[in-house]
Amino acid sequence: MATASEPNFIQSYGDGGFRIGGETYTGSVIVLRDAVHPWPVSDFSDITADRFNILSEPGILLIGTGETMSFLDPELRAALSARVLTADAMNTGAACRTFNVLLAEDRAVFAALIAKA
Repeated sequence: MATASEPNFIQSYGDGGFRIGGETYTGSVIVLRDAVHPWPVSDFSDITADRFNILSEPGILLIGTGETMSFLDPELRAALSARVLTADAMNTGAACRTFNVLLAEDRAVFAALIAKA
């Protein structure tokens, strides 16, 4: 886990990783305002509610699904909603861009991003 003093804007993605807050990360990650955590998900089908246990505060959860957009299972959406997480799935590029906009607006936002090759 890396902790940052400045907000973790996502600077780039691709080639199996991300550049976030000036640091390079390989593989999928969960990005918070001030920290980045490895996320053991390599495919959209690997996503389950327990993969988000690190998120303990309410907010907007952007799920970057990889190259293509996939829809969240209603049961997963309900489990996240019960934890006061408003989840939205989109391709990883869109999730990165949306995260940066919401972070700049000082919103409570988290991104769970599947790394793109």
